[in-house]
Amino acid sequence: MNKLRIAISGKSGCGNTTVSRLVAEALGLRFINFTFRNLAEERGLSLEEVLSLAAQDDSWDRELDTRQVALARAGGGCVLGSRLAIWMLKEADLTVYLRASNETRARRIMRREGGGLEAVAAFTAERDRQDRERYLRIYNIDNDDYAFAGLIIDTDAIEPARIVELIVEKICA
Repeated sequence: MNKLRIAISGKSGCGNTTVSRLVAEALGLRFINFTFRNLAEERGLSLEEVLSLAAQDDSWDRELDTRQVALARAGGGCVLGSRLAIWMLKEADLTVYLRASNETRARRIMRREGGGLEAVAAFTAERDRQDRERYLRIYNIDNDDYAFAGLIIDTDAIEPARIVELIVEKICA
């Protein structure tokens, strides 16, 4: 297990961070989840400011993705949770894509970050659009095309603990 690498991806609100952390804990692996939020904190900016900058300057995405993959490749096994983990960590032993409806995602984000449902849903939809556009432009990755993932889980009606069980079962099979 100490060399095992699991890549988990999903759009905001799908449970990506929570599930990645719980899988790492369950398997005794490092948890890696370096995001635009981390870059924003490092530079004293808001997430919205970083997203706006990233929309105009591809170096933000390249830095983020390079740092994530470097962290995943250093020091043995890990669980890498990020929007592009399943595309970027080519040597992953298991790739997992988490999906959820737009409504579920917006409700989860609202509970986590506050705000009104309509505003959160609109912000999330715009972020999805911008992310997809950037990933296609920078890497030729369509993050709506995840059929190749080793495991695809619809998280709308499944608790994180059960999702972890499904991932652990798959990796141990």
